[in-house]
Amino acid sequence: MQDKAIALHDVDLSLGRGAARVHILKKISLDIGKGEAVGLVGPSGSGKSTLLMTMAGLERPDSGRILVEGTDLAALDEDALARFRGRRIGIVFQSFHLVPTMTALENVALPLELAGDGDAFTRAEAELQAVGLGHRLHHYPAQLSGGEQQRVAIARAIVPNPAILVADEPTGNLDEETGKAIIDLLFALKRDRGSTLVLVTHDLNLARLCDRMVRLRSGHVEADAASTVA
Repeated sequence: MQDKAIALHDVDLSLGRGAARVHILKKISLDIGKGEAVGLVGPSGSGKSTLLMTMAGLERPDSGRILVEGTDLAALDEDALARFRGRRIGIVFQSFHLVPTMTALENVALPLELAGDGDAFTRAEAELQAVGLGHRLHHYPAQLSGGEQQRVAIARAIVPNPAILVADEPTGNLDEETGKAIIDLLFALKRDRGSTLVLVTHDLNLARLCDRMVRLRSGHVEADAASTVA
């Protein structure tokens, strides 16, 4: 495989406390190459979204190692991990997670402002133009359609120019036509910027657009193979 963007070695993770504690990820080992598109699929409860969040450093495993671009996430404290994630990993969620009291432009500029970038709003405007929302800069989330809100969320994820883009069911709250447009946008961004894309989806047709499809079941990697476009 080409140079690794993400490498997981025997990753174990349980969530919850006491009797409610659930073993989610079970000794998962997985390599993802730089510039590769990988679709994570599997039934509900298989651990695919938790695996994605673990790759992104939003969940820390109980055991095992996660290397992102050669950096061992376990070696970073919470502040250092947040800084690393802010620079290197863009995250797109199903539910958008936009700040309702901020305009589209302010939402996209936010991660750059937090990083102390004096050019935050210029860069944010450029990314909104890139996702087709140059005419909606000063609209609030409630004034935008679901597809437009997801485009704002994507612009916010890519504005730091991350090497890795992860997306958790990014079309789950969208109609079929809008969802297709969002997927086309994600793959175009991956292609144009050479970034690594990791996508959680229940849609096998979407997963087949990726270079590789990884199937999870009950916290294990059940299958890992190159995708073939139908």
